[in-house]
Amino acid sequence: MEWGGAQVLFFGLMKEAKNFGEVVAIMPAGSNKQLLKFLDNLKVRYEFVDSHLDAKPALTLKRKLERHWNKFFDELSFIRYLNKLDLKNNVVHTEFAPWQSFILLRWLCSKTQVFVTMHNSLPPVPRWRYFQWRIKFWLLTRSKNFHIFTANKDTKENLRMLVPPASFDKIKVIYANINPEEVEEALTDKLNRAEICRKYNLPKDKFMVFCVGQFIDRKGRWIFLGAAKKLLQKNHDIAFVWISNSKPSAEDLKKAESYGLGENFTLITSDQVGTEHIDLFKLMRLADVFALPSYLEGLPISIIEAMALGIPTISTDINAIPEAVKHLETGLLIEPGNSEALTNAVELLKSDANLRKKLSENGREYVLEKFNEKVVAKIAVENYIAALRYESE
Repeated sequence: MEWGGAQVLFFGLMKEAKNFGEVVAIMPAGSNKQLLKFLDNLKVRYEFVDSHLDAKPALTLKRKLERHWNKFFDELSFIRYLNKLDLKNNVVHTEFAPWQSFILLRWLCSKTQVFVTMHNSLPPVPRWRYFQWRIKFWLLTRSKNFHIFTANKDTKENLRMLVPPASFDKIKVIYANINPEEVEEALTDKLNRAEICRKYNLPKDKFMVFCVGQFIDRKGRWIFLGAAKKLLQKNHDIAFVWISNSKPSAEDLKKAESYGLGENFTLITSDQVGTEHIDLFKLMRLADVFALPSYLEGLPISIIEAMALGIPTISTDINAIPEAVKHLETGLLIEPGNSEALTNAVELLKSDANLRKKLSENGREYVLEKFNEKVVAKIAVENYIAALRYESE
């Protein structure tokens, strides 16, 4: 229903796959309108299933049962929809999770070649649940039609004990990635700082700290605002911007206001930014520093994009983030949940122009080499084609 790094990864795969055949995106009715505009720009046809997963919190037993019931009917709707299609000689690349959507994926494997992408390491769970997950993975990987991609090495390593050794060796890493041409276009366009600041009501003469991502706890939103509050107590020439791909609730906005940041904090939703991804890049160019203090992540596309744009980047030393952010080489790493550490990191970059320049240049060079959209998409499409050849033999 929303969009983020997973969908950006799919955009790159779709562009490459279109060179070999027709691409169709199948999504829940009511999907984010900006996502649909991106697909229109890619000239990718999309269809809707009149159902979507219930992602609301389940804090009571009643709500948990209700969510499981809704999930069953949601997946049944997808099965009914897909069953109308001729899936032979096709590939289905899906975001359905193996440990949650076992029945749907088993059914799909009986019809066609199935690829799933896993973006994050699985969370710690009780032994009984882990054992249950392991059985599901082993049963799925027994099918020659089931294939796994991971969006980073950390997530792949997390699967080592969940899948048979032969299946583990076949898992391909397709990193979150950037389109170098799009980045270059954004960087070569003349930056009218005053005009962009006026459009988004941002101060044009302050040191800017940006974050891009859903405005949720997992992304470290209160750590970000806590650091902002501390920094503004002794720095009046600094401002903070959070770009979210969904609109925060009234309760979240009220809590954000309680930090007393006033005009020095601006929350922008992605639908205010524009209909093309490059519009986001042009806005991000205002940033002097990018900071994402997440608690749990795969490898966020926002970090990759910030580094590609040459923005000195701060993030947390968790999961796959160190695969891109090398401390004091391509960026700064801090421990999660520590607003003081984020405060110190921002202060360090603000006071040291040489360090900012070093991280900007190194980070940009590293990302353009390792996280190129075309390279990543080629790996995926080659695997699609190999799977179809194997099926036809």
